[in-house]
Amino acid sequence: MKTEKGVSNGQDGKFGTFGGVFTPSVLTILGVIMFLRFSTVVGYAGLWASLLILLAAKVITITNAMSLSSISTNMRVKGGGAYYLISRSLGIKFGGVIAVFFFIAQAIAVTLYVVGFTEAIFSAFPGIGLSFHTVATLTNIAVFACVYIGAGWTIRIQYGILAILIVSIGSFYLGAFENASMETLKTNLLPSWSGQNTLPFIFALFFPAVTGIMAGVNMSGDLKDPSRSIPRGTFAAIGFTFIVYAGIAVLLAASNSRSTLTGEGFVMKNTASSGILIYAGVICATLSSALGSMLGAPRILQAFALDNVFKRLSWFGYGSGTLNEPRRATVLTFVIAQIGIMAGDLNTIAPIITMFFLLTYGTLNLACFSESITKNPSFRPTFKMNHWTIALLGALGCLAVMFLINIIWAIVAILMAFAMYLLIERAKIVVQWGDLSSGLAFQNARKALLRLEKKQYHPKNWRPSILALSGNPQNRLHLVSYACLLSADRGVVSLGHVITGQLEDRLERQIEAEKMLRRFIAEEQLDAFPAVVVDENFTDGLKALIQCHGIGGLRPNTVLIGWSDDTSKSDTISMILNISQKMKRNVLVVRCQQGQEKWKRPGGAINIWWSDSTSNPMMLLLAFLLKENREWRDCPLRILRPVPIKADIENMQAEMEETLSTARIDAQIIILPTDNPFRCSQKRDVLISRIVCRNRTCGL
Repeated sequence: MKTEKGVSNGQDGKFGTFGGVFTPSVLTILGVIMFLRFSTVVGYAGLWASLLILLAAKVITITNAMSLSSISTNMRVKGGGAYYLISRSLGIKFGGVIAVFFFIAQAIAVTLYVVGFTEAIFSAFPGIGLSFHTVATLTNIAVFACVYIGAGWTIRIQYGILAILIVSIGSFYLGAFENASMETLKTNLLPSWSGQNTLPFIFALFFPAVTGIMAGVNMSGDLKDPSRSIPRGTFAAIGFTFIVYAGIAVLLAASNSRSTLTGEGFVMKNTASSGILIYAGVICATLSSALGSMLGAPRILQAFALDNVFKRLSWFGYGSGTLNEPRRATVLTFVIAQIGIMAGDLNTIAPIITMFFLLTYGTLNLACFSESITKNPSFRPTFKMNHWTIALLGALGCLAVMFLINIIWAIVAILMAFAMYLLIERAKIVVQWGDLSSGLAFQNARKALLRLEKKQYHPKNWRPSILALSGNPQNRLHLVSYACLLSADRGVVSLGHVITGQLEDRLERQIEAEKMLRRFIAEEQLDAFPAVVVDENFTDGLKALIQCHGIGGLRPNTVLIGWSDDTSKSDTISMILNISQKMKRNVLVVRCQQGQEKWKRPGGAINIWWSDSTSNPMMLLLAFLLKENREWRDCPLRILRPVPIKADIENMQAEMEETLSTARIDAQIIILPTDNPFRCSQKRDVLISRIVCRNRTCGL
C-alpha cells in the first residue's frame, strides 16, 4: 500500500511567484533558439508568418498553462511538478510514465544546454586553450555544485542571469532600432520558402523555444503557495516572452536583409549595439537553462521514488536539510548529463527529448480534459478560465506538433511511453490518493445506463444478467463457476446472499458478508458483483433481492440456483422457482457435486434436451455462450430431441437443421423416438436439461 507523500508541502518553502516560477520559466524560454535560430525563422517565414508561428506556439503553451492552472488550483500541490499533478489526476500509471521520461528528458537537456554554453564560450574566446570536453565537464560540475548546495542559492544566481539576459536583449533592441528602415521591413514581410525550409520545418525549428513553461512547475515543492504562484508565474512568463519574441521578430525584419537573415552569420550579435553583451546573453541563457533542468529533474525523480512504484528507486526519495533537497537524485542527474557530454554528438537524441516534453504537456492537458469531462464533484479549481474543449485542443495540438517535428521519433516516443505504462500496470500498484479513473468509469456507466434505458428492448439484444444465489460461495464453487461461464464475458453476474434476521441486529454481519464476497471475487478473479440483503425470513429477503438488485437495463433477468438431493430443501427450491416465475425471471438450476476444493469442468458433451418450445431458444443460446469459454470450446454440442415413435423423423431432422441454420449455431442433432420422454431423459447425462423461461424471449 502506497501512502500519499511529497517532497515538501509548500508551506515551509521560501520562493514566491517571481523567483520560483517566473524567473526559471523566462530563462528557459529565452534560450539559444532566440539567439541562434530565430533569425532563420524570420528569414524564411517573413515577418507575418513568423508572428503567426509565434502566436500558434504560444496558443499551445497557453492551453497547457490553463490546464496546469486548473489542476494546480484544485489540489494541495507538493513536490514533483508535472509528475505530481498528473499522477494525482490520471493515476499512477500515467504519472509514472511521465516521471520516468520527463526526468530523462530534463537530465539530458542539461547536457544540451551545457554543450550550448561551451560552444558559446569557444565562439567568444577562441583561444581558450582547453579542450571542448574539458570545458563542458567543468561547466557541468559548476552547475551541479550550485544545485547541490541548494535551490535558494541557485535561484539567487538566476536573478543575476536574468538581469544580464535582459541587458543583452536590450543591446539587440538598441542596435536593431538604429539600423531599422521601412524599406527593409517591406522586403521581409512575406515568406521565402526554399528546399526543406518550409512552414512545417520552420515551425518545428522554433517550437522548442516555448516549451520551458514547466521549469517553474518543477519547483512546486519549494513554493510558498503553489496554487497561487504556478498560474500567475506561468502566464506572466508566457506574456513577457511573447512580447520579447514579437519585438525581436519585427526588429530582425526591419534591420537585416533576407540574405543576412538566412545566412550563416550570428545575426543578433552583428545587429546589436554590443556583440559582447549578446555573447553574454547566449552564455547566460544556456547556463540558466542548464541550472533549471538540473533543479527540476531531481525533484521529479524524488517525488516518483517516494511513491515507491519501483522499489529500486526508493533510495532517491531521501531529502536533505529543512527543504528536503533531493541531493541523491541530483547526483544521478549530474551523472546522466556527464555521460551525454562524453558521448559527444547529441543531435540524434535531441528530437526525442522534445517528444518527451510534448508528451508531458499533452498528458497534462489530457488530465485536465478528463477531470472536466467526467464532471467529478471534487474537481473545483479556483482557476475558472478553462473549459474541457480547450484542454482537448491542447492535447491534440501537442500530438500534432510531435508528428510535425519528426514522425519517426514521435512514434518511437509513444511506443516507449506505452511500454512503460504496461510495465507499471504489471506492478499492480495500489495507492491511497484518488485519481479520476473511478470517476471516469462512473460517468461512462451513467451515460450508458441512461442510453440503455431509452432504447426499446428487442430479443436479438438479449444478454444474460445472472443473479446466482451463492450464499457463501466457498461452498458453491460450481454454482459461481457456471454463472460466470454462462455469461461468457457478455453479461453481468451477481452473487446473491440472503441473511435472515433483524437488520439492526445483522447490519455488521451484512457488511462483513459483502466484504467477504468482494474478497472472494478478487481472489478468484471473477467478473461479478456482490449482493447481500437482510430480512426477517428468507422468502422476503429473496423477493427483495430479485426486485431491487441492479439498475435499469442491468437488473437480473435470470436466477441461478443449485439443485440439492436433500429432500428437506425441496420446499425452498420450489419456493424460489415459484417466486422467480411470478416475477418473470428465467431460472437456471445446476446440479453438481459439492464439497470440492476446486471446481473442475465435467467431461463429455453439452446436451440440450429439446422438449419445451418456450425455453428451447434460451437453452440453445446458453449452450452457445458456454462453448465460447476457452475450456469448453472442444466440447461437442448435441441437441437431444425426443419424438413419438411413429413421428416423421426425417421431417423433424430437417426442421431442427433449419432452426440451427437460422440461429447460426453448429450442433449435432440426435432424434430420440420414445413414448416416454421423461424416462428417456433420466437415462442420459444432460448438462443443460431444463430452463423455466417466463421473461422476455432471447433472440437467436
